[in-house]
Amino acid sequence: MKAEQVKNMEYQWGHQRRFNAYPDYFRKLFGARIQKVSIDAGFTCPNRDGTKGTGGCTYCNNDAFNPSYCIPQKSVTRQIEEGIEFHKNRYRKAGYYLAYFQAYSNTYASLEKLMELYEEALRYPGVAGLIIGTRPDCIDNEKLAYFKELSRRYYFALEYGIESCYDKTLKRINRRHTYKEAADAVRVTAALGINTGAHYIFGLPGETPDEMLAEAEIISELPLTMVKFHQLQIFKGTAMETEFRKNPSDFHLFTLENYLDFFTRFLEKLNPAIVVERFTGEAPPRFLADLPWSRKRTDQIAVLIEKRLEELNTWQGRKYNGQHD
Repeated sequence: MKAEQVKNMEYQWGHQRRFNAYPDYFRKLFGARIQKVSIDAGFTCPNRDGTKGTGGCTYCNNDAFNPSYCIPQKSVTRQIEEGIEFHKNRYRKAGYYLAYFQAYSNTYASLEKLMELYEEALRYPGVAGLIIGTRPDCIDNEKLAYFKELSRRYYFALEYGIESCYDKTLKRINRRHTYKEAADAVRVTAALGINTGAHYIFGLPGETPDEMLAEAEIISELPLTMVKFHQLQIFKGTAMETEFRKNPSDFHLFTLENYLDFFTRFLEKLNPAIVVERFTGEAPPRFLADLPWSRKRTDQIAVLIEKRLEELNTWQGRKYNGQHD
C-alpha cells in the first residue's frame, strides 16, 4: 500500500489516526470532549493493610500522580468541584466529565460504602459516568452485579492494575496476585457488558525488551475495551528506588529513542479493537529519582509516537495475529 493511501485511509476504529485513540473513542460515544476528574476517596489495598501483605507495590507513590485537589479528607463532591475548576483553567472546557476514582484500590470496601461514594459522584451536574481503578482481587459477584446495573444508566468502566503478564514480575514487585487472577477478572467483567480497562508498566525489573514485546500478543487475547501503558518511573522513597540503586543492571530503563522504537513495534502487534488511552506516565519532577525524559508530558510523547508510525508507514494492529504486508 502506498504511503499516500495509508495517510488518507480510515482505520477500523473510524478515524485517520494510526492508533485506536482514547479521545476519539469518547468523541464517538458522546459527540463532545470528555474530561476525567480524579478522586481520592481514602481507599487502601490488600497488599498494604496486611490482608495479603504490607508495603504495597514496590514502585508505588500515589502522591506522584494525584492532582493537588485530591485529598481524601475532602468530600467526593468537593473534589469534583475543585477538579472541574482545575481543568477549566488548564484545558479548554469539556462537554462532560467522568469521575475517576483513582488512588489505590477503589473497590476495596463494602458494597454499601461503594454505592454511597459512587452515587454521590454521579449526582454532580455534568458527570456522565465513572471510571474505577482497582485490583483484580478486589471484586466479587455482588459488586460486579451492581457495576452491571450502573453500566445500564451511565458510562462505567472498571480499570484493573495488572502491570505485567509475568508472575515472576508480579511477585517481585509485591503485587500479591497472579496474572491468571487478573485475566480471569477481565474476562468475567467484560462478559457482563462492563467497559473493562487495564494498566501495564514497561521496564519492570527482570523483564527483557523481548518479554515486554511479547506481552502485546498476550494482552490482545483479553476482552479489553481500553488499555493504559506507562514506562517505568523510579519514584523517590519507594522500595523500588532502593532496589534500583543496589541492582541497576536488573532494570531495562528505556531511553526516549528506544521507547519510541519499542512502542511502535508493540502497537503493530496489538489488537486494533483495543482503545489505547496513553503510552507513558507523567509525574512532577520532584518525585522522580531517575529517567529525565519521564518529565516530558504524555501529549508530547504521543505526538512523537504518531510521527514515528507515519515515518514507518505502520499502524496499530498491522501485524496482529500474524498479519503482515
